[in-house]
This record gives sequence, structure tokens and C-alpha cells, in this order.
Amino acid sequence: GKTRPAAMAIATLLRISAAAIASSRAATSMGASRLRAPVASKMVRMATTMPDVSKYMAPAPADAPAFTMQQTMIRVKDPERALDFYTKALGMQLIWHKDFAEYGFSVYFCAYYSGPVPESEDERFRLCMTTPGCIELTWNHGSEALAEGKVYNTGNADTTGVPEGKPVKGGFGHLGVTCPDVYAACARLKELGVEFHKSPNSGGMKGLAFVRDPDGYLVEILPQGYDPATGHMPTQAVDCCGVELDAGGGYADNSKQ
Repeated sequence: GKTRPAAMAIATLLRISAAAIASSRAATSMGASRLRAPVASKMVRMATTMPDVSKYMAPAPADAPAFTMQQTMIRVKDPERALDFYTKALGMQLIWHKDFAEYGFSVYFCAYYSGPVPESEDERFRLCMTTPGCIELTWNHGSEALAEGKVYNTGNADTTGVPEGKPVKGGFGHLGVTCPDVYAACARLKELGVEFHKSPNSGGMKGLAFVRDPDGYLVEILPQGYDPATGHMPTQAVDCCGVELDAGGGYADNSKQ
């Protein structure tokens, strides 16, 4: 009488155990599927076909106005510190400025310009508006007296002015200038005390650099052509920060730093 009930109990336990194992396997499979999904999605994005942009290299439409890519505007905390950087460090020239006291701000236009700045206000304004690639430094009066540190968010993954200090996914990336010799230019900037974000040999992309202006905006320093012998940007064995060409780590995305 006792043997049969015991056998039935054992059979019941075996069925429960088998069901638990099957359930566990199903959950594991679903979890693995969830983990794999983003990876697969990422792989799909990486495999996206690049668009053919050659059609955009055609001349502009005949009826398009004679536009000039005249300026990029950034806000600065202290105009004199910013002007020191863009004129003395980067070699630009202040070609026009104006104070709008009634609105509480001033603007300073810097550009790569060779020659004396006109004495006439009208001529200076015309020079500014017809000079490509100006940097407009906008100073909101009183910002220089604010607390220590940065005032404006500089894009990329900056946390300035963001609630709870969370980095933004900034659309703005950097300004950019070119020069005949990146390594020589960077050695001079280092001597002037300019802050480097990336020296020429740092990171995965060799032969270019990133520095920061006094407000934290990134400025890229690029060569004006490829090395004919290599087909790549010119490089040197050691840069101004002592980083060797085969060192310096890998590529880093500024928008995630």
C-alpha cells in the first residue's frame, strides 16, 4: 500500500522539476533574445549604405544669391580673454566690433585678414560682412562677473548648465582652422599655455589636434594637405605633448566625452 503512493509522489516531483527547467530555459532564451536585439540593431545601423553625394559637388544654381559663409557665433564669458586667444594664439585679427548697450551685449568679429583695418565704421562693417569665415564673439554684459568656471554649454557631451549635471547630446562640435605645419603650430600653442584636448599624436586620428578656447569650445587644428608620400596627414615621431606616433590610444568620439 505504501509503495504505490510513494511512486506517484516521485513522479509528480519529476514532472514539476521538468516544468521548472523548461520554464527557466524559456526565460533564459527570451533574455538572450533581448540582449541580442540591440546588438543586431546596431549592426544594421553600421551596415547602412552610404549615400552618393557626388551630385552635390555640382556648381550652385544660377539663380542662387551670391552668399558668403561669413560667420559662426559663439558666446563668451570674458571678451578680453576670448580676444587674446583668437588674436594672439590663433593669429586672427579683430576687423569689426559693436556695442549694443541698450540690449546688453557686444559683438566682436575676428578673421584671418592681411592688411590694416579701415578707419571708417562703414568700411569696417563692409569688410566684415564680405570676409568669409569670421568668428563672432558675443559678450552678454555682466557674464564676466559670474561665478568661477564656465557659463555656456559648448556642445558635445558638456554638462554646463544641464540639470543634475547630465551630459547633453550636443549638436555643436567644434570650430576648425588649418595651417601648413600642425606640429609646429601646436608646439607654439603649448608654449602659450593653451589647453589641449587632443595633441597631434593622441587618439586614433594622427596629424590633427584639438585645443580649447577660454570658454571651453573645441578648436580643431588641421593640415592644409596630405603627405604625398603616404596619402595621409603629415605626422612626426613625437608631438609637443611628448606623445609618440604609435601611442596615444584609439579614436574617441567628442560627443561622448
